[in-house]
Amino acid sequence: MTRQIQIYDTTLRDGTQGEGVSLSLQDKLEIAKRLDEIGVDYIEGGYPLSNEKDQQFFQKVQQLELQHAQICAFGMTRRRGVAADVDPGMLALRDSQAPICTIVGKTWDFHVTDVLRVELAENLEMIGDSISFLVAEGREVIYDAEHYFDGTKANAEYAAQTIQAAAEAGASLIVLCDTNGGSLPEEITAMTAQAIDLLAQWSVPVGIHCHNDCDVAIANSLAAVDAGAVQVQGTINGIGERCGNADLISVMANLAFKKEGFEVIGNTDFEHLTELSRFVYETANMRLRREQPFVGRSAFAHKGGMHAHAIARAVNSYEHLDPAVVGNERRILISELSGRSNVKALTAEFDLPDDDQVMKDILAEVVKLENEGYQFEAAKASFALLMQRCAGTFNAHFERVNYHVEVGAQEGKSVTNVATVKLRVAGEMQHVVSEGDGPVNALDAAMRKALQDAYPSLESMRLVDYKVRVVNSEAGTAARTRVFIDCQDEHDIWGTVGVSENIIEASWIALVDAIEYKLYKDEQ
Repeated sequence: MTRQIQIYDTTLRDGTQGEGVSLSLQDKLEIAKRLDEIGVDYIEGGYPLSNEKDQQFFQKVQQLELQHAQICAFGMTRRRGVAADVDPGMLALRDSQAPICTIVGKTWDFHVTDVLRVELAENLEMIGDSISFLVAEGREVIYDAEHYFDGTKANAEYAAQTIQAAAEAGASLIVLCDTNGGSLPEEITAMTAQAIDLLAQWSVPVGIHCHNDCDVAIANSLAAVDAGAVQVQGTINGIGERCGNADLISVMANLAFKKEGFEVIGNTDFEHLTELSRFVYETANMRLRREQPFVGRSAFAHKGGMHAHAIARAVNSYEHLDPAVVGNERRILISELSGRSNVKALTAEFDLPDDDQVMKDILAEVVKLENEGYQFEAAKASFALLMQRCAGTFNAHFERVNYHVEVGAQEGKSVTNVATVKLRVAGEMQHVVSEGDGPVNALDAAMRKALQDAYPSLESMRLVDYKVRVVNSEAGTAARTRVFIDCQDEHDIWGTVGVSENIIEASWIALVDAIEYKLYKDEQ
């Protein structure tokens, strides 16, 4: 039989507790829409008592026409000595209008007596009163048993009493939380099965919420599912406090493609996992994790020559999954570690002759340039031009005669950047001057001005990223500088690279490649 596993996303609450993670109200609403589109079952919007933004989220989210996901409001048990019907936290949850309320309570006796500083019996009352109040108000309640696994190790009898109190009060689901992230899969399996037995008389199922402090949050989540858990809580890309939460991207992909007998998000839309992952990174203004399983840029990238050779014959020789099923793509990289198989795989895109000598020349040029500090893994456009030069098929669209960049500053005035460029274009000399926000921007503007009459399509090209790295830092101020430039038009994004002891010259090399590739691409 197939078991349906609920996916409970807490990116908008637990995810924002991660260092450097901040989401605006609009960000949270946009992410919620994407989560709903992919079929996530529950979206935890935040803690309505904690800040005005979360309060507004629960008002605004009601205007979204969500097709699948149910919105959850998060909160804690009532305060000690305060009745649930007058407790500010309970009232904020009720007034949020969220159909589901997730209540977190203490499970570990140490936390009850030393952190919360209440009697063990009163903590049980706080759990029961909080859940009973919200159930009476017409809300479904999910109970998060904080520190369940540490609490069970310390005092199994009391930990059992806490989750049983939640079940008796009307919780629809008990979620076992590895809050400190210190448990291992075999412990998760045993204690999850034990919790299921403890709750059998109430027929209340269990879920799992794991943190990643031992780098096993995904494995722990899957172990809990194997033991009988019906829900997995986590965040997109695993963002969250300390080392983060279980990454729901990997949880969903593993349940769908690696384990048999489970259904998640309706077993559809997995090809949008990569898109969802990158959307959350971009919305949160975070750097994409290239090595992230399933959806990372490097997840299906092949650099070693032996790997590329094998992939050309049988893709499953070095890939555990077809990248397309999760919306990713196979990438063949080029470097000094590559063999002719890598080169052949890449040249196929550019209609170059299958000539062994050309392949040798391309590989030799790559090895030489990488020794000088070049890297072509993120500069596919520069590599495409390199291949054409080695094959003798490259046609330059312009020729540099001279360029000059001047940067000046005066007391009390802003810095000025002026570039003068002299190019030979279609047999005619173009000599132009342009200003910019920086020296590279000024160079870019001057080159475009010199080329615009001959190549009007350049108007659609824009620079979207510029990165600088020192290659041989031991040389101090004489070190080589590597510049990566990403450009975009209405159809494509491409990367180029330049290396020089002079940062302006390195930038010029990368800019020239960017423009040449744009013009080559347009001609095709």
